[in-house]
Amino acid sequence: SKKIDNESMFPMSIIKNLSELGLMGIPWDAKYNGGGMDTLSLVIAIEEMGKVCASTAATVMAHTSLGSGPIAIFGTESQKKKYLAKLATGEFIGSFGLTEPNAGSDAGNTQTTAKLVNDKYIINGQKIFCTNAGYADIIIITARILDEAKNNSIGAFIVEKGSKGLTLGKPEKKMGWKGSDTRSVFFKNVSVPKDNILGTPSKGFKQFLQTLTGGRITIGALSLGTAQGAYKEALRYSNERIAFGERINQFQAISFKLADMATRIEAAKHLVYFAAWKKDHFKNVIKEAAMAKLFSSETAMFVTNEAIQIHGGYGYINDYNVERFYRDSKILEIGEGTSEIQRIIISREILKNINHI
Repeated sequence: SKKIDNESMFPMSIIKNLSELGLMGIPWDAKYNGGGMDTLSLVIAIEEMGKVCASTAATVMAHTSLGSGPIAIFGTESQKKKYLAKLATGEFIGSFGLTEPNAGSDAGNTQTTAKLVNDKYIINGQKIFCTNAGYADIIIITARILDEAKNNSIGAFIVEKGSKGLTLGKPEKKMGWKGSDTRSVFFKNVSVPKDNILGTPSKGFKQFLQTLTGGRITIGALSLGTAQGAYKEALRYSNERIAFGERINQFQAISFKLADMATRIEAAKHLVYFAAWKKDHFKNVIKEAAMAKLFSSETAMFVTNEAIQIHGGYGYINDYNVERFYRDSKILEIGEGTSEIQRIIISREILKNINHI
């Protein structure tokens, strides 16, 4: 994991090992080579990976929740057989393109376009911050569907690697998640078969929002794992470091930090697991997913910061893992919508039921 971070190296060998273990399609139906498990199982797997390497966990998370999920949820039988069956085994790696230079949190402002010409959609535009894009076999994107009349519907499309007119930008140089591949994707008259549209064209945007709701739960899981990884490093160090003749965890200044870290992690775990449970039981999970994402990502920032404080000056240098956990945690407050966006979602869901108080 340290090597992956230091060299900004995509964890391909690890992904191959995870594929052999059947961990690239955990929640998908066994009919399509999936693990046949549930969202909670996926959450636990991402959490465990996140304790060690956020870059690997982010790669699996993006591949599963965002790069495969839309096909599993909205895809036709032929799309599932053609794509999901290979994504679930790790033979294919999936990516997801939503964000644009002028459409981040305002995803409804999508400017990438798709125009139906005969039996194919012609796609033009750009996506940015696409996780896994440089190694992906398919990229699922959103585009505004154009026709001769005015049509503002946003559709979701499966675009295959190597499509003519599809080009990739250089990998972004990031503060954290350095082993996770992130780059821009450009579309210049990219021809996509009509059969590669996902779900109902007029409901493409709502379908993507549903995908993002599930993605918030897995971001929560990665946040949880990142926090726990840093906490364990701090706990171990506090038991080894001697100051004034005592282990430093015997001083209240340190022991209270450990107590706060452990409490927030436990609370975050309950939120993330509960959101996963609700999703698995087909309940409305919009509020709970946003709460899980919000609290766990802020917990990751809090815990990783405190872990550095406990390490003192050693926490600031590369020889210790806590500075890596700290760098990896910041994106968790940004990805899948900022913490401010999550608060908007939560308050909106609360206020829907204000008359039932």
